[in-house]
Amino acid sequence: MAKFRMVRVDFWKNPIVSEEMTPEDKYFYLYLLTNPNTTQIGIYQITKKQMAFDLGYSIESVHSLMERFTRHHNLIRYNPETRELAIKNWGKDNLHKGGKPVMDCIYSELKEVEDTSLIRYVSEAIQKGEIRSLFESFCGQEESHLEKDTGAQVEKTTLDSESEPFDESFAYRDTMRGQKEEENKKEKQQQQQKAFHPNEENNSYIENTLESNQKTEDVKEIVELWDSNGFGFTNVNAKQQLLAWLDDSSFLQPKEVILKAMNIACANNKRKLNYIVGILKNWENESLSTVDEIDLYLKNQKPERKSKKSTEAYPSGRSIPGGFEFDLTAGEEE
Repeated sequence: MAKFRMVRVDFWKNPIVSEEMTPEDKYFYLYLLTNPNTTQIGIYQITKKQMAFDLGYSIESVHSLMERFTRHHNLIRYNPETRELAIKNWGKDNLHKGGKPVMDCIYSELKEVEDTSLIRYVSEAIQKGEIRSLFESFCGQEESHLEKDTGAQVEKTTLDSESEPFDESFAYRDTMRGQKEEENKKEKQQQQQKAFHPNEENNSYIENTLESNQKTEDVKEIVELWDSNGFGFTNVNAKQQLLAWLDDSSFLQPKEVILKAMNIACANNKRKLNYIVGILKNWENESLSTVDEIDLYLKNQKPERKSKKSTEAYPSGRSIPGGFEFDLTAGEEE
């Protein structure tokens, strides 16, 4: 069954779109609204590597656009841990009609959302009451669990304080422990903020990969093979997209698998990024995760050689009888 996504003509009348967005922003926003990963609820899983490949952008460009739409335009939220993206005004523009088929679809998709805070984010723009209530029912479950846990902790603290005598030394140690916990909490919050809002003033994507992922040798091998085999020494964009497979793939040996795909491309004289990515996607679809599994798969894919049929040479024309003797002097008079 084909999927369709509706873009209202009011899209172009929106002041944010018409006055604040650049042409690149508008193109990216339309992609977020209509790409194949979109769902009925406006929350879906997608990787930045997939966005870069579909749009023909570098990973760094996608990072920059995500930052603009999260902080400047305030139109999306993205959780890099669950790889879930939520569109703020999705409910306002798309969720106008109810009915059992629509509600069943929304319910089944809401159950798949891992970060329930994104459900609350999208629900705020939904105008139809029954659909908004369904969204909020998933938010209410999370809040009830939090309230229950918090209430239990408060009750336990109250009982402990009433049953034990006050000791100043314990109070001092509790204060110090509380300060350390508060510091750890702040540090964790800062790390989370960095994860949700990556710094766009860093160096190129290759340098970020070398530093953050501590895979200097892996990156070096891939780049050297790329540069020395005619894939395009100055094609930095293609290198960035290929290196993204080191961190965002299902392979257990990502470096070795990428190198193998590149060698196959060289052997077939297809020195292009799309050819390599096509090989990698095919292996992912076949659930191949190691080089050994790939070698076995390729071995089984080779067609069996057909045995040559024995051919016998047959003379052309009429056959000569076996007892016939050829005499060159026959018919000559002496």
